[in-house]
Amino acid sequence: MFSRKPLFSSREIRSLLYLLRGEVERAQTFCGHAGGGGLAKSLSDWLEEDVAAVTDRPLPWLSSEHFFRDPSRPLYSDIAFFFAPADGVVLYQLEADPDDSILDIKGRPYSLRESMRDKHFDRRSLVIGIFMTFYDVHVNRVPYPGRLSYRKLDVIGTHNRPMLDIEHALLEKLRLRLDEAAYLRDNQRVLNRIWSDHLCDAYYVLQIADYDVDSITPFELGQNEPVGQGQRFSQIRYGSQVDLIVPLSDRFEFELVQQTGSHVEGGIDPLIRITPKPRPNDRRSADA
Repeated sequence: MFSRKPLFSSREIRSLLYLLRGEVERAQTFCGHAGGGGLAKSLSDWLEEDVAAVTDRPLPWLSSEHFFRDPSRPLYSDIAFFFAPADGVVLYQLEADPDDSILDIKGRPYSLRESMRDKHFDRRSLVIGIFMTFYDVHVNRVPYPGRLSYRKLDVIGTHNRPMLDIEHALLEKLRLRLDEAAYLRDNQRVLNRIWSDHLCDAYYVLQIADYDVDSITPFELGQNEPVGQGQRFSQIRYGSQVDLIVPLSDRFEFELVQQTGSHVEGGIDPLIRITPKPRPNDRRSADA
């Protein structure tokens, strides 16, 4: 009789079962967190659990190997949520008219129209600002499926302003120091417009560069290209910020699900829950 060698050793089988159990737990966790916003971390937890392990590594390794990492991530598809477009710290999140002040920078208001550099923009919107630190993954992902177009907006003045004051306050003092965010007003940026057939509306992802110029790199150069939820679409080198701008809708309610100051991951953590508004016919049916 011939003996057949097992395809897997007992050790390999145990390892496979362990990995499978981990995937199941992650899926269960996500199901709970999609409804309640649970995988995002507080800033202090993120620094302790994710950043502390690499802070002692050499700067050349951090600025080349670690900074340019592009980890494999599951693609979550759930059109009941806008997901985070970037890894980073939620600096602000609010509902604003086009000329409302998102925040004051050195005593001067900074508005939605100014951020988009579009004096004709006329929609009240939800605005969420995510600051990507030196330790974050800098690959950006699509928050909601649709067709993507983009335009580059040059720096105001002669050069980009650095983001070091904000980063230092976050990483060293665990503080949101927004009054020093002059880069928001002046720096080079790319405004991405994504049209959604499901929402019958467009939303925007605003990428703002750090001190380095020409550091925002779209992965596809075509315009009006179809993109999936969680799909990688661009990268920003070194410190940077990404804002999600969602105009309010007559058809849908938008609800914020994260805390200001929390750390989120692009394509993983939901930022906005989407709920259909009752239609007039639905109300009449319910009254009957």
